[in-house]
Amino acid sequence: MFVSIILLLICVVFIIIQLKSRRPKNFPPGPTVLPILGNLLELSLENPLNDFERLRKTYGNVYSIFLGPKPAVVINGMKTIKEALVTKGVDFAGRPQDLLVNDSTQRKGVILADYGPSWKEQRRFALMTLRNFGMGKDSMEERIHEEIKYTMDTLEKSIGQSISPRIMFHNAASNIICQVLFGIRYEYDDEVIKVIVQCFTENAKIANGPWAMLYDSFPMIRSLPLPFRKAFKNVETCQKLAISWMNEHKQTRVPGEPRDFVDCYLDRMDKAGDDQSSFSEAQLTMYILDLHFAGTDTTSNTLLTGFLYLMNYPHIQERCQQEIDEVLDGKDQASAEDRNSMPYMQAVIHEVQRVANTVPLSVFHCTTKDTELMGYSIPKGTLIIPNLSSVLNEEGQWKFPNEFNPENFLNDQGEFVKPEAFMPFSAGPRMCLGEGLARMELFLIMVTLLRKFKFLWPEDAGEPDFTPVYGVTLTPKPYRMKLQLRETN
Repeated sequence: MFVSIILLLICVVFIIIQLKSRRPKNFPPGPTVLPILGNLLELSLENPLNDFERLRKTYGNVYSIFLGPKPAVVINGMKTIKEALVTKGVDFAGRPQDLLVNDSTQRKGVILADYGPSWKEQRRFALMTLRNFGMGKDSMEERIHEEIKYTMDTLEKSIGQSISPRIMFHNAASNIICQVLFGIRYEYDDEVIKVIVQCFTENAKIANGPWAMLYDSFPMIRSLPLPFRKAFKNVETCQKLAISWMNEHKQTRVPGEPRDFVDCYLDRMDKAGDDQSSFSEAQLTMYILDLHFAGTDTTSNTLLTGFLYLMNYPHIQERCQQEIDEVLDGKDQASAEDRNSMPYMQAVIHEVQRVANTVPLSVFHCTTKDTELMGYSIPKGTLIIPNLSSVLNEEGQWKFPNEFNPENFLNDQGEFVKPEAFMPFSAGPRMCLGEGLARMELFLIMVTLLRKFKFLWPEDAGEPDFTPVYGVTLTPKPYRMKLQLRETN
């Protein structure tokens, strides 16, 4: 009798899972769904990007997969992604709230927060504050140039040597956003910055890795002591640092005279004065980590990609340096305005961003209501995966979609042009907050370093491997660079 009851329960659970895993009417097509597993066997848990491309070729630019019993829609190609994220931006502006990244960050901050009044209020505050603190203005340029001096010192000590640039670029990007957020910079060998960079780097790999996919697909394993617990420990470590920064600001600030982002946020909290406000200390600590991670990992990995290619395409590096020398002749340092006089340098930086494809699957979206996309019906609450790789390499959108070539951003007259398919910062209401800062950093850092140094691929380094390491952000495999001082007139 007992065995019969157990077997009956198993059958009922199996039927429920089967029904849950069926595609709703007019839902995007996709591969056959297996009980419990969904389509996990269709995907490489280490790096599913090639699998997403394979499925796109079979099912089109809008298709569905099941992560365990959970349905998700993968969107591909410029036309589709533009319709979803821009034309129907609000419909697709949600964030899924039951994934590892949400649980580890306690559903606070702004990047992973769901669409709604609270998120709008927090994002509006961030955009206004970053703009007031010099996003795109001279004060931001000064902060970037101050940090570049430390990078230059590091490189000057390594003339003629072979060095690994990874930590240097991560620390530089981290310090620039640190200055904006809480007015602090750290020496490159400081233990605090080492801990932060390590936590960010590890979590970027965990969040889109195999253990995160298992965590997201099978809720019953979430309390087990499996490797994804490391993400929670890393967030806790960084949170303690963020709380210490916040507490220090509370003691030293002068209300109404903000020095940085944290002071501005504390001023805003003073004005809130009611329990309904979305501004809180708990929100601030995660907000700091959100912006710090977003401002560090993406920029540093783009710089690493840029110099990897420039060393191995020396004719492109030389042409950049020729343009830099002509435009900056007689000037002490580059300014953001010089971009307008450097079409080739602009083309190279944008091409670096395109091939770096730093956030290949954007940040996962979620539908805020029942909606349609390219003729398919997509229910409210559906997980949406924007495959930005499919846009940045799309045939027909680029002159040379499958190679590193700055001509992708130059017209026949040699003028800089930006194709519509260039969207490394995503698009629509959830577009990256820090695009302006990232663009300025990339330009000023690359121009300043190329003006002074010649970057060489070490003779004993073997053939370069351009294949990135997969995670929330794509990271170039570790490499070494050799540098010489340039001989300029």
